[in-house]
Amino acid sequence: MVDIRIVPDKATLGARAAALGAQAIREAQSRFGHANIIVATGASQFELLQNLVAAEGIDWSKVTAFHLDEYVGLSEEHPASFRRYLRLRFMTPLGNAPAFVPVDGEGDPQAETARLNGLIAGKRIDVCFAGIGENCHIAFNDPPADFDTEQPYIVVTL
Repeated sequence: MVDIRIVPDKATLGARAAALGAQAIREAQSRFGHANIIVATGASQFELLQNLVAAEGIDWSKVTAFHLDEYVGLSEEHPASFRRYLRLRFMTPLGNAPAFVPVDGEGDPQAETARLNGLIAGKRIDVCFAGIGENCHIAFNDPPADFDTEQPYIVVTL
């Protein structure tokens, strides 16, 4: 089912998306005792994350947050690091309560994707917080995207 909602501005979109996502997390925790989520970065996520970390009724100690993507070869200290972005805007406000599975961009990309694919394999993903880019990209999977892959994490050439 596709559910399209038109809102007047980015602030409203972030607040509504966070409210819907928070509800999905609470429902997963109620049903399964734990929630698995995917968190992304980018300008589209500023308001969403700000509202999500303020959401009430979520036991963040019962959440595993999988990081969506990262630049190969980029240290976490670099200002463009997505790990850094998420630690500042998501993990720190929550007191580092969720279990966080970051994408390590500094090691061997093939080994890192194998590690991540092993960690996420068989997991139920309750909600994914990801924006869609101006050219319809999701994460680094820019058009023409690889729709035939079976792997959750892949290395792409930008």
